[in-house]
Amino acid sequence: MATEIYRDDWGIPHLRADGAVQLARAQGRVTALDRAWQLEVERHRAQGTSASFLGPSALPWDRFARRARLDDTARRCFTALERRDVETADWVRAYADGVNAGLAAATAPEFARAGLTPGSWEPWTPLGVWLATHILFSGFPAKLWREQVVTRLGADAVGLFATDGPGTLGSNGWLVAGERTVTGQPLVAGDPHRFVEDPGVYQQIRLACPEFDVVGLAVPGVPGIAHFGHTGTVAWAITNAMADYQDLYRERLRRTGAGVEALGPDGVWRRAARHTETIEVAGEEPVEVEVLETERGPVVIGGPEGLDDGADESGAIPVAISLRYPPRVTGDLGFEALLPLLRARRVADVDGALDRWAEPVNVVQAADTEGGLLHRVAGRVPVRAEANRIRVVPAWEPGHDWRGWHEPPRAGLTDGVAVMANQRGPAAPLGVEFAPPHRADRIRALLDERRHWSAADVSVLHTDTQLASATPLLEHLATLDGLSVGAAALRDRLLRWDRRMDAGSADAALFATVRTAVVRRLAAHPAFAVLAAPPAYPEVFLPWLALTPRIGYALEHLLSTEELFGIDRPSTVREAVEEAAARPPAGTWGDTHRLAPWRAMPTETPYDEPGLSGDHDCVLCTSAVPGLTDLAARGPAARYVWDLDRRENSRWVVPFGASGIPGSPHHRDQLPLWLAGKLLPVVTDWERMKKENEETDV
Repeated sequence: MATEIYRDDWGIPHLRADGAVQLARAQGRVTALDRAWQLEVERHRAQGTSASFLGPSALPWDRFARRARLDDTARRCFTALERRDVETADWVRAYADGVNAGLAAATAPEFARAGLTPGSWEPWTPLGVWLATHILFSGFPAKLWREQVVTRLGADAVGLFATDGPGTLGSNGWLVAGERTVTGQPLVAGDPHRFVEDPGVYQQIRLACPEFDVVGLAVPGVPGIAHFGHTGTVAWAITNAMADYQDLYRERLRRTGAGVEALGPDGVWRRAARHTETIEVAGEEPVEVEVLETERGPVVIGGPEGLDDGADESGAIPVAISLRYPPRVTGDLGFEALLPLLRARRVADVDGALDRWAEPVNVVQAADTEGGLLHRVAGRVPVRAEANRIRVVPAWEPGHDWRGWHEPPRAGLTDGVAVMANQRGPAAPLGVEFAPPHRADRIRALLDERRHWSAADVSVLHTDTQLASATPLLEHLATLDGLSVGAAALRDRLLRWDRRMDAGSADAALFATVRTAVVRRLAAHPAFAVLAAPPAYPEVFLPWLALTPRIGYALEHLLSTEELFGIDRPSTVREAVEEAAARPPAGTWGDTHRLAPWRAMPTETPYDEPGLSGDHDCVLCTSAVPGLTDLAARGPAARYVWDLDRRENSRWVVPFGASGIPGSPHHRDQLPLWLAGKLLPVVTDWERMKKENEETDV
């Protein structure tokens, strides 16, 4: 059998080949044909070379990628993979070869606009793409924020801001056992929440060969189907475990005639690895970067002379902060799990594959046709001191080393259901900050409304817009009296509001207006002035250090805690509602809560992006940044329902489409369905596709 590529009515690729290696090559090729520009952007980001064609705006990321040694780590991991698992290494190499073949034939208008010619993928490039995609996934910069809070407000203040913050990504996921479905077979469903990108961060695909036949959501640039897949007899899905598995160390560095030395916990100064690299920047002069690495890890902030101004935020001593992350320590990104996942037939196979998983740390739910169920954490979390998990720790003090790895926790089902939405769950012992329980509680409440579910019923969960976190603000509103006529009318209207953040809701828009005014007033309060100006850390970390988003995401805590640094919260809410009442009518929530996808290069003709339902703490998690913007850069990067009774009853959708090429019929054809909460059927009939496609040899 020649390698075959078919496409369904939505342009989704379905691939068949004689073996796994041939299939990987075909996957790489078809991905390059569909997503050439996206793949090249991701390759350059992994290498720290994206500013060479994207210009100065990409320089902060490139500087971080170089200093964090992302490309070098990917190379190390691939070299180690070749020693441990030749089969997987050859499989990954075949994917990269396929990408190169596809890039040679691919077209994308962005290349001409950027003056970029597609380059060549190395065998380790897929590992670099994976690492670059997930290096900030656990939100280690939150430790910089907590350090600021502890230093300036005290340790007790950290909990006030403990919530799913600006840079942390999450997901909804639920598993319904056969006893709770109409077919008697399980359902696995959910939606990963990521920054919405165009092209999308997930690729719908089917991969088949004599060993396996899997449908699922692949990460463009990475072979196989890692996060969400259905083999016909077993299906799996993940959510972010919110585990803490990366550490930051404050280093003491000094220059010597021979280079740079770092002070270790034994009181001995040891040579740090040092070299310089040059970053090309389109339209500007090249930038030289000093790359340092101590025994803890790469130095990602500062150096022997400190920050850009030569001193830390207090002007006292130079600052240098190193990053310790598992793949840099172990030389393992967990790619040895990918082929076993494709070959899985039962939950036990998925479980065994996940024992090899490394990064990122996820909560996994899986089910099979024989009644097997799985709810576990997968990934590598180091055992170390509690202080490492909370804040930046001193590299020169003993007691902050890594001492092995945690055993991944497991959990069961309650009444035939398991729900994960980044709340405290099986991963609680491994993390510090988790999402509020609202999404998880709401999903479970909705599941409890009926005893038996079908795949067709699930969209009612995907699209739910109830905002439970509105309660503290509304409770403050309910206590207010003596308001102006307009403010009193606004208060009464919001107290009657159904608390649904629907795009067409004027009440939701009014609530958001009041919320924004409250957040901005709190952020401007003198009590938080010490957090208003972040230290001069690299720009890539600033989203975690900005005060207004932190206030916005933590508003529920800040309004409900017993005492808040003497802030008169009733007066703050009073001023906010008076301000909102004095403004012109707000329109509807969808007027301002619009999709704002990330694109490496702005389109020549901007799209009129749609208004969205949902909000940060809704199950329909389309995240605005309260107090800063109503635009939604984050949201469901895909939706899926895996049916273990009949795979062809499974459903999926992505925000835009299968193609990353502007103007393609399948570039944005799924957007109306995604907006409406509808899902496409998963096509599994090869004969039907044969009739509709012209067979293509690869």
